[in-house]
Amino acid sequence: MKQNITLSMEKDLIRKSKILAAKREISISKLLSRELTRILSDEDLYESAQKRATARLKKGVHLGGKILATREELHERR
Repeated sequence: MKQNITLSMEKDLIRKSKILAAKREISISKLLSRELTRILSDEDLYESAQKRATARLKKGVHLGGKILATREELHERR
């Protein structure tokens, strides 16, 4: 469902936006809508990647080898 909003922007930004929208043969509304959609999509992808990376860090990575001594044995004072 679409809904109208009101924005306040600098006059120069509005002028440049009109020029860009005209070059792309779309309205300013469509231009802003596409850009916001792209930004939000990128944000969703970033959050998803961040969650996957955090899960991998929590799980850890097995680098092979065997544990031959406990931490206490390694640091035992003689």
